[in-house]
Amino acid sequence: MLSMLSRRMLLLASPLLFCAAPLRAQTPRRIVSVGGAVTEILYRLGYSGDIVGVDSTSLYPADALRTKANVGYVRALGAEGVLSLNPSLVVASEGSGPPDALKLIEQAGVRIIRVTDEPSPAGIVKRVEAIAQALGAPKQGSALVKEIEAGFAGLAEARAGVKRATRTLLVLSLQNGRPLVGGQGTTADAMLALAGATNAASSLTGWKPLSDEGLIAAAPEAIVMMNHGPGGAASDPFAYPAFAATPAAEGRRLVVMDSLYLLGFGPRTPDAARDLMAALHPDQVAQAKP
Repeated sequence: MLSMLSRRMLLLASPLLFCAAPLRAQTPRRIVSVGGAVTEILYRLGYSGDIVGVDSTSLYPADALRTKANVGYVRALGAEGVLSLNPSLVVASEGSGPPDALKLIEQAGVRIIRVTDEPSPAGIVKRVEAIAQALGAPKQGSALVKEIEAGFAGLAEARAGVKRATRTLLVLSLQNGRPLVGGQGTTADAMLALAGATNAASSLTGWKPLSDEGLIAAAPEAIVMMNHGPGGAASDPFAYPAFAATPAAEGRRLVVMDSLYLLGFGPRTPDAARDLMAALHPDQVAQAKP
């Protein structure tokens, strides 16, 4: 009798045992996202609900900083602030820091996934794939990669229509008339190349301040600025004598764009590059996106 009762209890319990594993596997993650592109990717993969904290560069979607805890600037994180959110996972761009803060977070038992900052189409794909793999979301990752690659393919077709590249200077910030510009190896250089433009600061490496003499010698035909760079809102560069002496001043060729959209190198980059291309080469590239 006892044996028959035990068998019956086992049969009744079996479905519950099979259901238990999936329920445990679906325990909500508590993710801290560090890096604007990282946050965009997490949202696009459908994990916005698992994010408990973001860094201050996570400006898109606007919902991120409005509804999630702000853990500070991407390169100036505080371990205490991150750990206070009780995260189970930190997804961070390679440039995140400082290293000591990340080390303390790891020593507290929190897993950190570091993703490449490489400013290129291949780098964006690597970011998506790494994050999707960490979250166990290969299908979502593959779908997003396919969309991004299609965007870059359309961009390449549009770029083929640019027969004369505009000599362009990308200014990250402007303080007292002295611009901080992007030379080789920067996101600025990579974005200008995607947009079919020539970087007027290609003789420099990295982000460098440019003197009045250097600015005039660079002879940019167009200026690109951020709507909100490190120095605040974009100001009129042509109010300064050195800028007024450049070819760009003749037609007041100034393009102002959102900083994360333009230099974030996330899922929206194909659109950002196409918008910049159309602004710099309006007579050579169609304004409409494919």
